[in-house]
Amino acid sequence: QLKRAMFLSAFACMNADPASRAYYDKQRARGKTHTQALLRLARQRISVLFAMLRDGTFYESRTPKDVELAA
Repeated sequence: QLKRAMFLSAFACMNADPASRAYYDKQRARGKTHTQALLRLARQRISVLFAMLRDGTFYESRTPKDVELAA
């Protein structure tokens, strides 16, 4: 059930968060299927969530340009 919740979260944020959309589009450009790209996005969101809990910080959305600079 947790996997489904994260999958749905990734699906919802894909249209709401430009950085998430950029990550999804990047995965699709690498040849991943829609489901594979969404699962990778969900996994990335889990990593961000873990870092937020570990560091005691809040989520700060980054623009796609910030994402490209960080990569």
